[in-house]
Amino acid sequence: MRVHIDWTACDGRGLCAELLPELLSEDDWGFPVARGDMTVPPALEPAARQAVDRCPALALKLITSDPARASS
Repeated sequence: MRVHIDWTACDGRGLCAELLPELLSEDDWGFPVARGDMTVPPALEPAARQAVDRCPALALKLITSDPARASS
């Protein structure tokens, strides 16, 4: 599972970086900066889902390559 950022939707509020600091930091304007390849380790899945659910611009989503998990 990976976090995907829709840069056309992101408005740089920085909430995702606050909720998921292990994968994201903020630039000087509040836009997210990836720490690594954005792969979500199993232990961070709840935090990643929370960041996606709370993004005010709906700019985050989780992408999985496992079809069984994508449908759940």
